[in-house]
Amino acid sequence: MPVTSDVDRPETAPDGPALPVNELFASLQGEGKLAGVPSTFVRTSGCNLRCWFCDSYHTSWEPTHAWLSVAGVVSEVHARDPSHVVLTGGEPTIHDESFELLRRLGDEYHLTVETNGTVVPPADVPIDLASVSPKLASSTPTPERAPDGADAGDWAERHEAARVGVDALATLVDRYDSQLKFVVTGRDDVAEVVDLVERVRAAASVPVPDTGVLLMPEGRTREQLAGTRTTVAELAAEYGFRYTPRIHVDLWNDAPET
Repeated sequence: MPVTSDVDRPETAPDGPALPVNELFASLQGEGKLAGVPSTFVRTSGCNLRCWFCDSYHTSWEPTHAWLSVAGVVSEVHARDPSHVVLTGGEPTIHDESFELLRRLGDEYHLTVETNGTVVPPADVPIDLASVSPKLASSTPTPERAPDGADAGDWAERHEAARVGVDALATLVDRYDSQLKFVVTGRDDVAEVVDLVERVRAAASVPVPDTGVLLMPEGRTREQLAGTRTTVAELAAEYGFRYTPRIHVDLWNDAPET
């Protein structure tokens, strides 16, 4: 089931609600308001965007998974200790079965959904924290800027057209406790962050405080983070936003299941 395992990839899912699961593991939340909290991570495969710097390329550029029934995912979560569950991807909200999973877990766990903010879940889906990571223009892939061996193909145009939906972002902010978490590659990104936050504020019916806007350095390895974290931290202080580290990268580098 994890990306580290040799798994069969059946062409069809099992009978009943099922999800393409790339990883399922317990670790520490590495990012955002809940950084450091022990959590069980359910990582689905498949994404509607293609960020060139994706740190889960095995769910997007090279999607790998094993099919697991929703009941099976619930059983695996029950077998682990954390009281927090993080549904992540890829983009978990492209799967209707993700919403069924959240409904089944909602009475027992604190639920975080990590999403790019392009899909709004049904109103009855329980989410305790919507960790929304809108994608900036700097995320768009090009033939020269894609994971090693990946073919950007027509993804530059598709990604750029789909990466931001202000109405969807405003609905997520209105409906759930949320954080807007931006992957920042450098100073040039911040003007777009400021503009997008203002657009979401104008569309939302609840306040979006600066403390709910998090800047996170781009980097999949310790070495890459070392080259970006200081700049991004200084930008967060300059603009009054929050800085979020990537604890899992600091601790375990780019190892799977962390």
